[in-house]
Amino acid sequence: MTPVLYSFRRCPYAMRARLAVQAAQTPVHLREIVLRDKPAAFLAASASGTVPCLVLHDAMPDTTIDESLDIMIWALTISDPDGLMNIPAPGWDLIAQCDGPFKHALDRTKYATRYPDSDPVQHRNNAIAFLHDLDARIGTHIFDRPSIADLAIAPFVRQFAFIDKPWFDAQPIPQVQAWLAAFLASDKFARIMTKYPPWAEGDTPTPFPPAGEF
Repeated sequence: MTPVLYSFRRCPYAMRARLAVQAAQTPVHLREIVLRDKPAAFLAASASGTVPCLVLHDAMPDTTIDESLDIMIWALTISDPDGLMNIPAPGWDLIAQCDGPFKHALDRTKYATRYPDSDPVQHRNNAIAFLHDLDARIGTHIFDRPSIADLAIAPFVRQFAFIDKPWFDAQPIPQVQAWLAAFLASDKFARIMTKYPPWAEGDTPTPFPPAGEF
């Protein structure tokens, strides 16, 4: 069975899963879902009810991967033609900081009305502090060559940047800004952002990456 990847185009967690599957050249069947109308098959597969969700075999137990970073590692463990898993130990710490404190602050900045007891300005300051630290180490890539850290972190920096792009562009983080701009202009980002119609039971499978991109 070809693995099935449930996804949502604009979700940064789903973006990074698609980036890794694409980089690994590992074929899956992509199922784009609408978050306000989640299909029964998706809810049966995903314990959390969140994207991304990778189903390796629907007839066997314990064959669902429900965390985006785990999906990335799964794909790149199978095939890693660009050596993205050759990452220095601090890279895993950076990913953990992104997924933890940075995402915590990002959500309370972007979705301030959901957190009425939080100060969005303070959380924005907390988020930009992470980016200042990143700016001090980054070049063309986070390390001296592309790695899983770039793919794992960039979608969340994108999400933060577009909360208030003029404000973000005015911050003294030139290395991060140039890195993000290169990511957004890249073919790899354009390919994972292709629009697909929402999946419904009985639809013809959607190969991902599309044929011809290997």
